Amino acid sequence: MLEIIILIFLTREIGRLAHSKGLKPGTWKIYTVVGWITLEVIGVIAGVIIFGKDNLFSIGMLGLAFGITSYFIIKAQLNKLPDYFDDDIDNIGNN
Repeated sequence: MLEIIILIFLTREIGRLAHSKGLKPGTWKIYTVVGWITLEVIGVIAGVIIFGKDNLFSIGMLGLAFGITSYFIIKAQLNKLPDYFDDDIDNIGNN
């Protein structure tokens, strides 16, 4: 339950960042959710390999860490993109 709440807040943040870059926020929100789920599953598999099936807390924490890592990867990709400025320079010659 807690990770769903975290994912909602992080997805909103990615949406705001994508909007400030002039991109579709919905697309980047989907990337965030898919990336989170994918890396969380990879983290759980790695946790089972490392800790065994009986250590559920460690497996869950590793899965959560991988999920959060996906957020930072997507955020880094968005931060590399130039900011979008809604200037008059885009409207030169349209009058």
